[in-house]
Amino acid sequence: MRLDKWLKVSRLIKRRTVANEACDNERVSVNGRPVRASYDVKVGDKIELRFGASTVKVEVLVVADNVGKSDAAAMYQEIV
Repeated sequence: MRLDKWLKVSRLIKRRTVANEACDNERVSVNGRPVRASYDVKVGDKIELRFGASTVKVEVLVVADNVGKSDAAAMYQEIV
């Protein structure tokens, strides 16, 4: 699954276009490398999102096309 779509489905970013722009502006990195929105997300990837001064680090647990709102948080595990 594409990175921008995974970010939207997991509800880490609200819209796919916003996820796409974040990737284009190098605010998203996977396994320590900045990646494009077309990156193929795999289970075990470590994704880092930078929003202004805050940073969110997560590990991918599930890659699924359709997930309910209550199950979206189960797609990733936050890394401290």
